[in-house]
Amino acid sequence: MALVTIVTRDVADRFHGFLASTMLEVAPNIFCAPRLNPGVRERIWSVLSDWHRQDARGSVVMICRDLNATGGMSLSYLGIPPRELIELDGMWITRRRRQAREAP
Repeated sequence: MALVTIVTRDVADRFHGFLASTMLEVAPNIFCAPRLNPGVRERIWSVLSDWHRQDARGSVVMICRDLNATGGMSLSYLGIPPRELIELDGMWITRRRRQAREAP
């Protein structure tokens, strides 16, 4: 179990209500849970993903520990261009993931 942080921006009120029932809102639109097991984390993300597909406004970012990922953390996104962690000259930076372009 590890710390999970979810940040929301311009989403429907039900996102806030649901997240507040499962996590602490430590600042406006920033939710944290210090010991959230992977099963609960995946269920929360599944609910948020379903809701975001139904009402695709705003964005949600989830940050959690993943020892197998770059920098030891996993980033998940809904609604904004995804980013990835990369190592550059010994520093961890984020960059936008390239999106596949649609064929004309």
